[in-house]
Amino acid sequence: MGAGHYVSGTERVRVHLDGVALHVVFDNPARHNALGVDTWRALPPLLAQAAADDRVRLVVFQGAGSRAFASGADISQFEDQRASREAVARYEALSDDALAAIQRLPKPTLACVRGWCLGAGLNVAMACDVRIAASDAVFGIPAARMGLGYRDAALKNLIDLVGVGPAKDLFFTARRIDAAEALRLGLVTRVAATDALPALLAEYVDAIGDNAPLTIAAAKATAGALLASRSADDLADCRELIRSCFDSEDYAEGRRAFMEKRRPSFRGR
Repeated sequence: MGAGHYVSGTERVRVHLDGVALHVVFDNPARHNALGVDTWRALPPLLAQAAADDRVRLVVFQGAGSRAFASGADISQFEDQRASREAVARYEALSDDALAAIQRLPKPTLACVRGWCLGAGLNVAMACDVRIAASDAVFGIPAARMGLGYRDAALKNLIDLVGVGPAKDLFFTARRIDAAEALRLGLVTRVAATDALPALLAEYVDAIGDNAPLTIAAAKATAGALLASRSADDLADCRELIRSCFDSEDYAEGRRAFMEKRRPSFRGR
């Protein structure tokens, strides 16, 4: 199934398909790619389109320029969008929907981080399956410096990645950490020098693009179910996805390629 052209509906989100990777770029340079209401609204329909597009094997999130992945929520909108209890509820629903759309996408998601990755920007990165970073990346959650409440889903993502102790440390102190500490904590998977980050990203795009989509989708669904401690029915659905891998054309192709000592060509069928 083809899904045609991608249009985000806001100038703060640029999107383009490059080979098998759909690139979603946060583009708000005046505010270091801070995330606003229009950004949150744009993500769910884009990801729904990506889910239905057979050309897309993975979605890559990046920030425009070299200074920031995303520096947090757009504070300039707080008085309008996050002042009253009702406004906060509306804003939280929008951001929750966007982050859930990233996590629910059956295809892999990857955050490629340069510069600031703070608050809401870190929430986006943590919602992704894989995080890679340049050595100049800086991570942090400044909520405790602003007095705002923090969503349980976002805090759970942090705990799942780094554990309860480091999560409390980062949250309670609101301190910023560099890429090396983020790697030690498990907040990111790989770190590269700034000029080597494009090559590392290309390595991931090539590897994920070449590998069997059904196998990856089954693993993502199973990992999500296990982390969420979901019901036996949910795990049964995951096991059916796993079984379907063994019935697929891709599995037959993988076996043939292995025996023939060649690179497999997977089609997601």
